Amino acid sequence: MNIPIAKDSIEGLVLAATFGLIFGVLLNKGRVTDYNVIVNLFRLKDFTVMKIMLTAIVVGGIGVALMINGGLIEGYQVKPANLLGVIIGSGIFGVGMALYGYCPGTAVAAIATGRLHALMGLFGMLVGGIAYALSFSWVKEHILNVWSQGKVRLPDVTAIPTAGWWVILVAIAATAFTLIEKMSKKA
Repeated sequence: MNIPIAKDSIEGLVLAATFGLIFGVLLNKGRVTDYNVIVNLFRLKDFTVMKIMLTAIVVGGIGVALMINGGLIEGYQVKPANLLGVIIGSGIFGVGMALYGYCPGTAVAAIATGRLHALMGLFGMLVGGIAYALSFSWVKEHILNVWSQGKVRLPDVTAIPTAGWWVILVAIAATAFTLIEKMSKKA
């Protein structure tokens, strides 16, 4: 059974806007719309962002896996593992996030809460997105094709099945949470 809402329908747009609003409220409640919380992650003083990200990865991943196995998602596709592109893109993203103090999602939520300084970064993200779109053919030819592994997943390149990777992911998240809590109590 598939979700009976077309993605380009009015119902789909309302559903997307509703979930987006809930997501923004949760980001604000989790304090990741606060510039200092994000910058202090990079200063290794506040690990709120890491805890929220670990939670989102585990809960979201399990949710997607359950929806795939339950037949609620059709057309699930694995994106190609373009490792050089991922390394360069994550480097640019990380530097931008450290300088700006927000990621794209937290920036929009921060703007919605009235933090006007976040608007400057939004303009930067838009300019960066336009620059990427205009240079995509060059990027595709000179970056994305270098060190491309094709459509692979960790279970495909290791002897560990998907369920095993979920156990590993949850164990890493639980260990990280435990270490973060111990470090927070000492500080």
